[in-house]
Amino acid sequence: MGFALLALLVACGSSPETQPTDSSSATVTLTVSAASDLNAVFPKIAQLWEEETGHQVVFNLGSTGQLAQQIAQGAPVDLFAAANQKFVEDLDKKGVVISETKALYGVGRITLWHREDSTLNLQQLQDLTRPEIKRVAIANPDHAPYGVAAKEALQSVGIWDEIQPKLVLGENIRQAQQYAESGNVDVAIAALSISLNRPGQWVLIPEALHQPLVQMLVIPKAAPHPEIAQDFARFINGPQGRPLMQNYGFRLPSED
Repeated sequence: MGFALLALLVACGSSPETQPTDSSSATVTLTVSAASDLNAVFPKIAQLWEEETGHQVVFNLGSTGQLAQQIAQGAPVDLFAAANQKFVEDLDKKGVVISETKALYGVGRITLWHREDSTLNLQQLQDLTRPEIKRVAIANPDHAPYGVAAKEALQSVGIWDEIQPKLVLGENIRQAQQYAESGNVDVAIAALSISLNRPGQWVLIPEALHQPLVQMLVIPKAAPHPEIAQDFARFINGPQGRPLMQNYGFRLPSED
């Protein structure tokens, strides 16, 4: 769902003070704005929740920074799942989210990813300086947490300046990997959650090379269905959602 449609819904919808009360007997459709690294796992969690509750979920997937901007402008989103907790904390300071609903739900990782039919043999970030690697995709670090992590990792090994001429920026981490999947770039610095369970070759980038990708969710004050959104948030962090998060490479917040 694009922001234009979300903005239209804002114009037609209720304000936080007049929003309708959730009904336990009526089924609703939640709008969940989620970081692109969740594009594989969150629909699977939502399917389980839909089967259990009868409620539906539609996803607005994209860059965390761009999604946060939409929410700051009043988009009628029921739940926001960010790829970095800083964006949620910033929204909380602006007074546009319900503070007590903030919850960590996972810690992400980044990978070096290239196509299954590629002859490249990448073992570490420094391999990106090899002359046969012409183009490298990362998410845009101006608004995508996974892009920030990629930049930090490249800086940590001292090759950021050298790699910059090769960089192709995706709007989000999923688009960065799609560039590599299509062959438009040789390699992508991707999310582990996207690299897993897909054809391709990848190697994990050490966590010590970048700030942790601590991910947080929250319910905006403009949420049309805040109580049901809270139920879905608990489901994500509950016994049904947590194993799926682990299966897609996320470390759970309670794990050291």
